[in-house]
Amino acid sequence: MNDQLSAESEAETGEIELGEWRRVSPLTIAAQGVRMLGSAIIPAGVVLFGAASQREMLGQVSAYAVPILLLIIAANIVPAWLGWYRLRYRIGTSDVRLEQGIISRSARSVPYERIQDVSLEQKLIARLLGLVEVKFETGAGGKEELKLSLVTEAEGERLRETVRALVEGADEGAAAAKPDAAGEAETRTALQPEGRLLFAMGTGRLLTFGLFSFSLVIFAVILGAVQQLEFLLPFDVWDYAERYIQDEGYFEAGKYIGGMDMAARIIGILYLVLTVVVVGMLSGIAKTFVRDWEFRLDRTAKGFRRRRGLLTKTDVVMPVHRVQALVVSTGIIRRRFGWHGLSFISLAQDSGKANHEVAPFAKMYEIAPIAREAGFELPDGAEEWRRPSPNYYFDRTLIAALFVTVIGILVFTAAGTSAGQLEPGMFVIAGAVVAIIVLIVVRGYFLWRYDRHALDPAQVLSRRGWLAPQVKIANRVKLHSVEISQGPLAKWRGYCRLHFGMAGGRFSFDGLALEDARKLRAAVLGSIASVDYAQLPR
Repeated sequence: MNDQLSAESEAETGEIELGEWRRVSPLTIAAQGVRMLGSAIIPAGVVLFGAASQREMLGQVSAYAVPILLLIIAANIVPAWLGWYRLRYRIGTSDVRLEQGIISRSARSVPYERIQDVSLEQKLIARLLGLVEVKFETGAGGKEELKLSLVTEAEGERLRETVRALVEGADEGAAAAKPDAAGEAETRTALQPEGRLLFAMGTGRLLTFGLFSFSLVIFAVILGAVQQLEFLLPFDVWDYAERYIQDEGYFEAGKYIGGMDMAARIIGILYLVLTVVVVGMLSGIAKTFVRDWEFRLDRTAKGFRRRRGLLTKTDVVMPVHRVQALVVSTGIIRRRFGWHGLSFISLAQDSGKANHEVAPFAKMYEIAPIAREAGFELPDGAEEWRRPSPNYYFDRTLIAALFVTVIGILVFTAAGTSAGQLEPGMFVIAGAVVAIIVLIVVRGYFLWRYDRHALDPAQVLSRRGWLAPQVKIANRVKLHSVEISQGPLAKWRGYCRLHFGMAGGRFSFDGLALEDARKLRAAVLGSIASVDYAQLPR
């Protein structure tokens, strides 16, 4: 190991020294060891379960239980220690460098001009040990992120502030300087101020949010657990299901249900529906509490700081100038109660997602101040909203209706050929096809009525959706390009798709009349051309 890796760095008593090689926290050995031991629990459980089922082997396994346990611990701790010992990182004047590997070494270097942001993440084990994972986000879809696991919380804060200062062209000498003993506490406080609270969700808000976040993912979790742990069950689940089908157990169940009176059937159906609803609500509540526990959004000198998470805690700072657009969304039911969600489309990444949730469950009066802090204004009714071309929705509706009709005819023909005569089920098929076509037509009409786009002096606005509308707001200055695209049908019918290119993603309007699209393009290009980007904040 390089001699520059000083004891002072390992003790983490001062500020980050530029060009100095450092190790991650020694507690990383414990965190990785526990993680590896967790992966060894299932094989050990298989051995013990097999021994318990054969009494003659139980005594032999018991005699070697302690040595086997010590061997498992050693097999996990030794690689963890070697991995920690062979890993080092350096915050240089021009890049961040990470070297790691026990037998084969790998070196990774990311220049500061490629780093979009630095975020902190704490999973359960790391959180219990007071450690964080530092992610140097490159804005490349999460594929080229540089991750540093694991450092203490204080070290993570210092790394984030130092690297961000270097990325944004701050004074490198100030970033590398060590504070004296009297000023150390003040410096650490200044590195990451708490800022001004913009939005937070308490237990009551999380509970309400969970009730609206209906989810049946618990059933997938149960099936996955059964598949992984079926060796612990006294019977084979899949053999039981196969025998149930082969023995026509469902026929007996049908006879049992057929023997019930109408009241019992209705009660049974209501009980089944109520069970699914309750399980879905409880699953949604659990998922919301795990993901958004202690949700807090602050406005700091560096931007928007968002913290959340119960088992995995994330701490992300989104600089204001990196916010490219806003997304205000809602749901079919929550809309009736006035609940919406606010996300940023940003240059930085959030666990592989470009959209940052900054107010996932809020009222509009809570969302408006956050939008203003980001430099955006929510629609106030003064905008001149315009509908897309009706030809676009007519063509989409007609194509979808024709597709359903063809499928219905094929199914109807196949059923009629096999039966040789009209059966009641064939009338059901025809009725279902007609009902689906009616729904498609109704949906197309209401989408045409509710979809809108508008242009104000500073923003481009889009409203899409009927039952669960979504509003996108983009800053005209932060758009990079404007493109009009037309397929053969669109060109013949006189509508197009308007794409706005931005650093954090794409922003597009579908089905615009060609004349409207050209006016929007000219206005936005005029805004872009009138700005001297060299004078914008970095």
